[in-house]
Amino acid sequence: MPTRDFYTHTPDDMNWAVPASGSARFTWEYDDGRDRLLALYQKGKDKQWDGAKRIDWDLEVDPYDPLGTPDESLSLYGTRHWSKMTEKDKGELRRNYTAWQFSQFLHGEQGAMVCAARIVESAPDLDAKFYSATQTMDEARHAEIYGRFLHEKIGMLYPINDNLQALLGDTLRDSRWDMPYLGMQVLIEGLALAAFGMIRDTTDKPLPKQILAYVMQDEARHVAFGRMALRDYYKQLTDAELREREEFVIEGCYLMRDRIRGLEVLEDFGIPRKEAEEYTEQSEFLHLFRKLLFSRIVPCVKDIGLWGERLQRAYVDMGVFELGDSNLDLLMSQDEQVAEELDKERFAAEEAARVAEVGQAIAEGGAD
Repeated sequence: MPTRDFYTHTPDDMNWAVPASGSARFTWEYDDGRDRLLALYQKGKDKQWDGAKRIDWDLEVDPYDPLGTPDESLSLYGTRHWSKMTEKDKGELRRNYTAWQFSQFLHGEQGAMVCAARIVESAPDLDAKFYSATQTMDEARHAEIYGRFLHEKIGMLYPINDNLQALLGDTLRDSRWDMPYLGMQVLIEGLALAAFGMIRDTTDKPLPKQILAYVMQDEARHVAFGRMALRDYYKQLTDAELREREEFVIEGCYLMRDRIRGLEVLEDFGIPRKEAEEYTEQSEFLHLFRKLLFSRIVPCVKDIGLWGERLQRAYVDMGVFELGDSNLDLLMSQDEQVAEELDKERFAAEEAARVAEVGQAIAEGGAD
């Protein structure tokens, strides 16, 4: 069944062409590279995995409560509309919210795949090209997984959000080779990591928890890659060049902050847009979620050397300035540990089941 049939609103055009600019860069130096990036490249090779095998797709998912979402987290909770909704309506609302969230994850992962391929093409250094090649495969796997979850378990997709599409377009149209790093590795990947993490840590549903934990294990490497490459490069830029990139970050952060509101879902339930905007702005859960979404971006931006006065003022305005002192390395190491622990638990349970099965077979054979 084609994806077109799963969309809540079928896109006018199922393809989006972004005009490319900039140069494809080759290097004939094959024996020189930064040890940190080459080590990350080795880790990227070692950590490849198969989404069809590592994830237990036989796990059942209730499409009307796929994440165990509490009522209080829904923007309509406590409004005049909520009291009129039946339990079936509330289930449909949860299904639509999950479809919207994971659809944006899916579209973002395809964008990440394209940006990683662009970095392979345009980065001047071979070590960066090497690592980006492994990331391109990672992002393809993530898009495959989110697409399968939406098709097989939820049965519904939403088109790409306008703000996410705008940021992707700005990132890809820029001719400067470092902009796919900044737009994707720092902003979009950083925001995605925080969103993934919040759902991973709150859901009690095993399949989405597996998906998010394993994807985040990869994404932790991707953000580390962006930090390493940009930190080195931005030390060489002039103040004017740094200000240009800070302006890009400011605009991108406002776009991404507004992206997470999910107004499309409320409008599909007959809520006028202005009223939907009021409900989302009044949601305490959304305010907390919005702040946590910048927990990976702000310290990363500060770490790579973009911390001018105008950028700091923007983060004060967003209420996230203090996140600049967060320990990003600790967050990333925790993301990897969660996936490793989940593997241990799953494989231990599978081993115990196999041992029990063999023991039962032996016992039955002895009885015979």
